[in-house]
Amino acid sequence: NRRKKKEDNILEIPSIPNPFPELCSSPFASVLSASLLPKATSRKKQVLKVYSEDDTSRALEVPSDITARDVCQLLILKNHYIDDHSWTLFEQLTHTGLGRAIEDHELVMEVQSNWVMEEENKLYFRKNYAKYEFFKNPLSFFPDHMISFPSETNAAVSHSGILQMFLSSSTYPEIHGYLHAKEQGKKSWKKLYFLLRRSGLYFSTKGTSKEPRHLQFFCEFSNSDMYMSLTGKKISGAPTNYGFCFKPNKSGGTRDLKQLCADDEQSRTCWMTAIRLLKYGMQLYQNYMQPYQGRSGFSPLNITPMRSISENSLVAMDFSGHRSRIIENPTEALSVAVEEGLAWRRRGCLRLNSHGSPIAMSNMGMSIHRSQSWFHHKISREEAQRLILQHGLVDGVFLVRDSQSNPKTFVLSLSHGLKIKHFQIVPLEDDGKLFYTLDDGHTRFTDLIQLVEFYQLNKGVLPCKLKHYCSRIAL
Repeated sequence: NRRKKKEDNILEIPSIPNPFPELCSSPFASVLSASLLPKATSRKKQVLKVYSEDDTSRALEVPSDITARDVCQLLILKNHYIDDHSWTLFEQLTHTGLGRAIEDHELVMEVQSNWVMEEENKLYFRKNYAKYEFFKNPLSFFPDHMISFPSETNAAVSHSGILQMFLSSSTYPEIHGYLHAKEQGKKSWKKLYFLLRRSGLYFSTKGTSKEPRHLQFFCEFSNSDMYMSLTGKKISGAPTNYGFCFKPNKSGGTRDLKQLCADDEQSRTCWMTAIRLLKYGMQLYQNYMQPYQGRSGFSPLNITPMRSISENSLVAMDFSGHRSRIIENPTEALSVAVEEGLAWRRRGCLRLNSHGSPIAMSNMGMSIHRSQSWFHHKISREEAQRLILQHGLVDGVFLVRDSQSNPKTFVLSLSHGLKIKHFQIVPLEDDGKLFYTLDDGHTRFTDLIQLVEFYQLNKGVLPCKLKHYCSRIAL
């Protein structure tokens, strides 16, 4: 009875809440709560192999949840490159001849998990100036004859308004036009009228009819990725070189590909850009804006490139007098540029004469361009077009190469209006001196470097100024 009364007295004592329960030891609990211990990281490290245009490669040890943008940033820092927001991770499927620019937000390891072990697929680190160009210049990407608007949209829609409609979840513009489609399980192609809507891609079974009973579903985009054909007509037998396709994420081979082909580059660019916007929506806009929104106010992404050329801010200046002046006359600007080039060459000859002969200077002038990133020695016309296409068909993307038809001349390959044009650079000898010209001798340059720098500042006979050069980077 005494023992029972003692226990009753103990039970009657009010319980005091423990302010530090996590410090109390128990045979069923650890001394420290698991919530207070540092969590063991679940980010596994994996090795990623990335290639460059000259086929050099670099192995990186990265976390399994790394994005394509983070991989690019890592390579930019390791190789001390300037980040101009155009670096891209590119996926190339060797066996099927397909490739695509991986979106900045995509997880790289998830992309690799869809690869077939037997295929030698690769990841490339390169520049793509057209990655977000449609946000800056939508007029070039959405021609009027390929786009229409919902019936409730009565007023004319600006091209910036088109992008807002793509990014909106309530309204959408409709893309329409003819495409060649590869019939499933066959080698033949059929030309059909296609329509792109929010719910997917459709084709009409009766001409250009848009009635629901004539529309047949072709593909949706949530469980597939869009690729560009890199081999043209070779593998798939496409009627043109402007092919693209949809590949299911877990596809086992070419039998599951939904292949399409456009009649020209403008049409293919419009279709592929609209599909990217429909699939990713606001995520693309966030990717585009991210380089301008540093997390801490200061970001290495905002560093100005060491050599920057702006088409709107550079003007020709005359510093010969007591006061400087802007040269507004284009003819005077041309003559001053040529004269400065000749004076620069003469000063170079005088400097070299203290160590060598004028003949050595002449030889150096013949080959000085070979050290430039924009010069590509002995590549074909097709290879030049492939390089420019990889860098993006933006106005001003260019390279200079040796001419295959005439060994003594050079060729300037330039992108303009979603087309690649080629201009012959002809050597011209006058009074024992060698010059280079693009316009039959009207404007002369002592070497290719001076020629390129001039057309970076002046359009001249070209359709646009030289803006971005194609280079083969090394990792």
